[in-house]
Amino acid sequence: MQSQLNWTRTERGRKGSPWTGLWAVVGKEMADSLTSVRMLIMELLIVLTAVGTVYGATQVLCDAAGQDRFLFLKLFTSAQDPLPAFVGFLGVLVPLLAIALAFDAINGEFNQRTMSRVLAQPIYRDALLFGKFLAGLFTLALALTTIWLLILGLGILRLGVPPTGEEVGRCLWFLLLTIFYGGIWLAVAMVFSITFRQPATAALGSIAVWLFVTIFGGIIAQLLAQALRPAQPGVLQSALAQAQLELILNRLSPTPCLGRLRWPCSIRRCVRWAWSCPSSSRGPCWARPYP
Repeated sequence: MQSQLNWTRTERGRKGSPWTGLWAVVGKEMADSLTSVRMLIMELLIVLTAVGTVYGATQVLCDAAGQDRFLFLKLFTSAQDPLPAFVGFLGVLVPLLAIALAFDAINGEFNQRTMSRVLAQPIYRDALLFGKFLAGLFTLALALTTIWLLILGLGILRLGVPPTGEEVGRCLWFLLLTIFYGGIWLAVAMVFSITFRQPATAALGSIAVWLFVTIFGGIIAQLLAQALRPAQPGVLQSALAQAQLELILNRLSPTPCLGRLRWPCSIRRCVRWAWSCPSSSRGPCWARPYP
């Protein structure tokens, strides 16, 4: 009897590769995403934002066209009132685009009563979930790559100089990190899409997590650093250890990563400022690391 049960379980086990049908799901989901009205609206919003911010940045950079070493990188980081820099918009638009691509990836199939039809095909749940994630990631990468090429093209037309090889490499690295940043929020939105049956609830949950990390991430990191490694007055090493711990905790949050690419934090600058501050009766003035 036991041998029959074992034989039955073996027959009911998985057969073939668990990734069968993966690329079929990726192709179908990418086709749906690229032709959806929601995706077109988000792409139009990002393109208009990129054109406006780059146009303002080129007006500032035209005078320094032959002096700055990394002129094209400043197309992403230079701002002109009243528009902020394009990298500031990316911190908002990339999470929203990722959440818009994935908040109804799974529960939308249940609501449309198509999940049973999909799983009736020779495809495993692993391939379905991973295929939907890859489709969203490839769609996000395609949209961001197009915007990067648009920004570089506008920069060449407005500035009149081509980018150097080092600038192209740095822009490519920045693009890869931005896609990775969007992939984090894509995964968060898919988790909420699996957990909740209503797409509106999944979208609100994903946006709530993003807002919480954006608003309170730095505050929580600072409080944890002060609690775990309190700075002792008059001891430079303790202040540096607290600043370094706060920096490490901030790096665990996905939201400030784009800001850190623009404003690299340096512990040495913290040291220089700490020693340059005027002393008081309580000892030296300890500085937080610059953003």
